[in-house]
Amino acid sequence: MVSSPAGADGYPPAATANYALILLLLAYILSFIDRNVMAVLIGPIRADFAISDFQYSLLHGFAFSMFYIVMGLPIARLADRHSRKWIITAGLVAWSAMTCLCGAARSFGGLFLARVGVGIGEATLSPSAFSMLGDLFPREKLARALAIYSLGITLGGGMAYVVGGAVYAWFAQGAPVTLPLLGEMRPWQMTFIAVGAPGLLLAVFFGFLPEPVRREDVARTGTPGEQEPAPSLAAIMAHLKAHGRAYLAPIGAASVLSILGYGTMAWYPEFLIRSFDMPRAEAGSQFGLMFLLAGSAGALAGGWSVEPLRRRGYADAPLRIVLLVAALWLLPAVAGPMSGSAELAIWWAAPIVFFLNAHFGVGVAAVQFMTPNRMRAQVSALMLFFTNLFGLAFGPSAVAMLTDFVFADDQALRYALALLPLLVCPLAIALVVQGMRPYRECIAKKHPP
Repeated sequence: MVSSPAGADGYPPAATANYALILLLLAYILSFIDRNVMAVLIGPIRADFAISDFQYSLLHGFAFSMFYIVMGLPIARLADRHSRKWIITAGLVAWSAMTCLCGAARSFGGLFLARVGVGIGEATLSPSAFSMLGDLFPREKLARALAIYSLGITLGGGMAYVVGGAVYAWFAQGAPVTLPLLGEMRPWQMTFIAVGAPGLLLAVFFGFLPEPVRREDVARTGTPGEQEPAPSLAAIMAHLKAHGRAYLAPIGAASVLSILGYGTMAWYPEFLIRSFDMPRAEAGSQFGLMFLLAGSAGALAGGWSVEPLRRRGYADAPLRIVLLVAALWLLPAVAGPMSGSAELAIWWAAPIVFFLNAHFGVGVAAVQFMTPNRMRAQVSALMLFFTNLFGLAFGPSAVAMLTDFVFADDQALRYALALLPLLVCPLAIALVVQGMRPYRECIAKKHPP
């Protein structure tokens, strides 16, 4: 947890802030389980609906992300004006229910629509959460709080493989399940229902969470209950235009790196299955375990590195960390898929998922540091718009297109995974380098020494 003295600089007591952080982390974990559990269900879903890799990638990426991306911006505008915890609560109920409905799908079209619903519900979470965390923790604690929140990616993503694979195996080995109105259920359908239901319970706890006071309202008006008017869209666009290169560095780098990240998350277990004949449940659990351990270590290492660098005088500390991650990620991202054995491929997965998760929370912190309070949810949503447009919508499909249309062979999945980092990592490095000086200038204006 991120410790903070009770009432320091008018922020909530540490216990209140940490309790809110726990609930937000749990919601983020469930969101990644619900969106990524399909990665261990590729084979059964393809077999039942007789679809190709590319068609499956539309279910995994495009169906989820098309409305997740579009709805994030208007929902974020609501979050900058209204109660963020109630927006999250409503979204949590919605995406959990729609995950359960994925299990009721009887056709490609039905599953596609249910995945759209999951994306709409999950669009409420991160913009609202980023804004809340900025009002719960002081600036010197914010990067670490965001790193802990970002653990939802690793814990949820890893549990999607481990828990999803175990739940699927349990239903596959047991007697067929018949539900009222739905009839006999396939094991993959029951897996969706089992992982979607816990979110409905968590929503009850969010209902009792206090809404944090917006810090800049207090600073400007002197009264906690008096709100500063939310800036217009024109004011937000003017702010972004004035600091365009500074924002391009963290948002652009996160966007292109998300292609590699989501592509790896979607297809690495399937690569283990196709290349080494690894059983589906074992591939999910092995990769999921690496994702849980190495991925969580990466998220924490990235977030915990920001403040020590800032104290040493590096105002662009978040960008330096993103730059280092993009450079170091390249070698394992190529070596892992080209491994000669399943054991070696699993071990290479450790640095792959370490770096996969080390950059995003840091990039979010970079954006938060230079964004006014009542713009944070909307600018965060803009960042999520691009990272998900490139990552969720294009990442899984980029790998599938290389497999289907370039190599034209399902067994060439490993070459598609190895080619992708050679395309995206150098671009991410270039985007960070071009924005480091403008970022330092923007930070100096917002937080002069």
